[in-house]
Amino acid sequence: MPKPLVLIGAGEFAQIACEYFQHDSDYEVKAFSVEREYLKQPTLADRPVVAFETLAVDYPPSEVEVFVAVPASQLNRLRTRLYREAKAKGYRFATYVSSRAFVWRNAEVGENSFIFENNVIQPFVRIGNNVVLWSGNHVGHRTVVCDNVFVASHAVISGYCEIGERSFIGVNATFNDHVKVAPDCIIGSGALVVKDTEPGKVYVGSPARALPGRSSLDVSL
Repeated sequence: MPKPLVLIGAGEFAQIACEYFQHDSDYEVKAFSVEREYLKQPTLADRPVVAFETLAVDYPPSEVEVFVAVPASQLNRLRTRLYREAKAKGYRFATYVSSRAFVWRNAEVGENSFIFENNVIQPFVRIGNNVVLWSGNHVGHRTVVCDNVFVASHAVISGYCEIGERSFIGVNATFNDHVKVAPDCIIGSGALVVKDTEPGKVYVGSPARALPGRSSLDVSL
């Protein structure tokens, strides 16, 4: 029997996640949930939209699992906050791994993570909780992707790397072996990262350099 699932979120990512969970997993999406101030419509994709504040009444933790389907907004902080609040309510979390992704047998993937099609996850990789890997990325052997990270499409993360918590990796970014990305970094599209980064900075270019005077928290994602 399909496992009942509620998606926390009602934007584009939530609607995309609904498609994937419904048609490429053993979950059945029962509803969407958003915070009350953002509750603008009673239904979405022919499913009810309920207030997050009363989610435990409408869909108790004993009856459903949840997935926080929120993108990299506020440098992943919005998704992280909702994930932690849902955990505090007692919910268990779904993780989606596309049937068209390659994930080696001993790679580890945490809860509330979403791995799209054509990702390659090599041996001994560790992917944390609340991570999104959009389509077509390469994650090399022994690399660690820490909690609450968002990786856009077609990034190449070589072996023995570490992607720090809450960081955002833009499309087509490339990382040499053994690079450590500090927490709260933004790596711009097409950047070539050849050495370790400093926390809270924005890196662009080839080779990637930090933008002077620019904090990653000032960037709208």
